[in-house]
Amino acid sequence: MSQTLKHGAWRGQQNGVVDDLFVIPLWADLLAVGIGALQGALFAAQFRDRRLDWLGVAIIGIVVGFGGGLLRDLLLNVPLATLQTNWYVIVATGAALLGMLLERVLSRVNPLITALDAMTIGLFGAIGTTKALALGLPEVAAVFVGVLAAVGGSILRDLLLNLPIALMHVGSLYAVAAAAGAGMIAVLLALNVPVLLAATIGVSITFAVRIASVLFGWSLPEQRSIERLPRVPRIPRISLGRARTVPTTTGVIHLHPTTQSTPVVARRRDTAVRRRSPIPGASRARS
Repeated sequence: MSQTLKHGAWRGQQNGVVDDLFVIPLWADLLAVGIGALQGALFAAQFRDRRLDWLGVAIIGIVVGFGGGLLRDLLLNVPLATLQTNWYVIVATGAALLGMLLERVLSRVNPLITALDAMTIGLFGAIGTTKALALGLPEVAAVFVGVLAAVGGSILRDLLLNLPIALMHVGSLYAVAAAAGAGMIAVLLALNVPVLLAATIGVSITFAVRIASVLFGWSLPEQRSIERLPRVPRIPRISLGRARTVPTTTGVIHLHPTTQSTPVVARRRDTAVRRRSPIPGASRARS
């Protein structure tokens, strides 16, 4: 299977026949890059103590916009889509500068940044999954590529800003949201659902999971280690040696060596039993 780029659309080819199921329009890819660059610039502009200049904010925005696509194409070993046309750099740079200039206005609408972040994850996850499926990857591998494409921009952003990687901390659910959407896309495409409808459903699921995790505080459990293993109750050992004898007033109980709960009672023949007479001095021993 090979790939071609024509007017910004990516198509999968097999045996010389173009598979229209996996057509990624140029506008969809540019939309993902633009939203990612805008969100990255808005995020970077909040750190005023870093004293980033226009170029620094623009670089952060471009890296966030390009990060998912670059990681996706590197994993798939295909030509980098962001370098095949001039529009990617133009859209990413313009969106990053717009986000920097409107940071004070848009920062008052904090849910907008979260919504843009969720939209970016969904778009890159959908494009990465469909592109991997078009190249013939199995469904699980295609979902893996889609998840990495979705979170790649945020990882590079945190690395450039010298911040803890948000993906690896409690409360992010970036990868979980991306995996939910990408997995749904793979399932729907396997059921021959049209790619546009499948991608729309996948992006919606990713967006919903990400927003719900922020609103309701959903998160994965924090890492833990097992402090001690539970103790296994000890089973009493049954001795198979010699039989035990327990003397009693009426005889001797022989405990069988294999089934010690089954006693064998034997009467003592050499033990005399004394019976008392009501007449004083008249008691005698009887065998």
